[in-house]
Amino acid sequence: MTTASIRPAHHLQGAIAPPGDKSISHRALMLSSLANGSSTISGLSSGLDVLATAEIFRQLGAEITDDGGLVTVVSSGALRAAGGPLDCGNSGTTMRLLAGILAGLPGRHQMIGDASLSKRPMDRVAIPLRLMGARVDGIGERLLPPIEIHGGALNGIVYEVPEPSAQVKSALLLAGLVAEGSTTVVEAVKTRTHTEEMLEVAGIGIESVPEGSGRRITVQPGTPRAMDWVVATDPSQAAFTVVAGLLARTGGVEILDLYPGEERIGFLSVLERMGATLSRALKDGRLTIDVAPSLLHGTTVQSIEIPSVDEVPILAVAALRAEGPTRFVDVGELRFKESDRMEATARLVRSFGGEARIEGDDLLVTPAKRGPIEVEIDPLGDHRLAMAASIAALSSDEGSEVVVRDIECISTSYPAFFEHLRSLGAAVEVEAS
Repeated sequence: MTTASIRPAHHLQGAIAPPGDKSISHRALMLSSLANGSSTISGLSSGLDVLATAEIFRQLGAEITDDGGLVTVVSSGALRAAGGPLDCGNSGTTMRLLAGILAGLPGRHQMIGDASLSKRPMDRVAIPLRLMGARVDGIGERLLPPIEIHGGALNGIVYEVPEPSAQVKSALLLAGLVAEGSTTVVEAVKTRTHTEEMLEVAGIGIESVPEGSGRRITVQPGTPRAMDWVVATDPSQAAFTVVAGLLARTGGVEILDLYPGEERIGFLSVLERMGATLSRALKDGRLTIDVAPSLLHGTTVQSIEIPSVDEVPILAVAALRAEGPTRFVDVGELRFKESDRMEATARLVRSFGGEARIEGDDLLVTPAKRGPIEVEIDPLGDHRLAMAASIAALSSDEGSEVVVRDIECISTSYPAFFEHLRSLGAAVEVEAS
């Protein structure tokens, strides 16, 4: 096990580019593997989740090589069933999106994952895929992994997603590429639009129209064309250094080359409402953020503002250091992440001296009292909890001693996390035991 000892850092200064966006990276690999021809991907995330996706598509018949950061994918557009299990590691995105592709790929396919992923239910994606004609099996009523799919002919459907999920939407749109007729996904709440945007760029017939507070997306069957993809940096990973910069007492942090999609940067508006001093500059389709130390105050955060709720743990750290309570409303989806992030985030807040109360699907955070603390954090194998705990440690008072255990999990999404924190002036000691 590897641990990180983190001392408070009251001055943070510098510029960083977070890793390539993980969500876009997964999709770039998938669409390139479904294409007929040679594609390139620059800026691909180096996280273990994305590496798992790449290895799976090698098993399915795509040739994927990395030449100094430029990834080339050569595919005939006709993938084949693998000879063994497809290991998704810790990546729920890989498993759910892959399910949509495998549903229309003839043969028997088995998807497996690590201990954490094996506890995550896959029924939400299995139910609509079954309606399209796929056979999808798993463990128990909620269909825990391993997941077995018998791929074959599919029919297009119209499906209303019962809970906001870009992963379920994406799985159905990818399945729709080989279905008979069009496939329509209706979402009541807008979720991230990477799949729709990238399918359109790759020449697929797709239409997205607003419907109430959500969207109706219809995809036509087709084969994506080979592309040269350029992956922007990841807003969800940037959120950690944004909050670190806000909670420092002096300095300033600049975050470069972010994907600017509105469903991905809602956390910035939440922080601005809390009193954050931020400036945004959009150039050539990329967002740069300048962050200055700020005095924050509590607010109410609706889940629709951060549809994937991935940023709740780090926003809870901001709330921990704010003036007054913060309520996160309708964030029950946290229970179905790499850990039960609802309970884990509440424990994290309490570990740093704050108060946290779970009320149904709401999480109420009351700020911590000031003063040095001594604490050891177990993130339960959840990368976002490990990174959030690290930022909470940086913003602790002088004399605090914080150890974050099991930091290997951070490599699933942000291998250079501590290197970037050190470049800003943080004192972090990493030790393997």
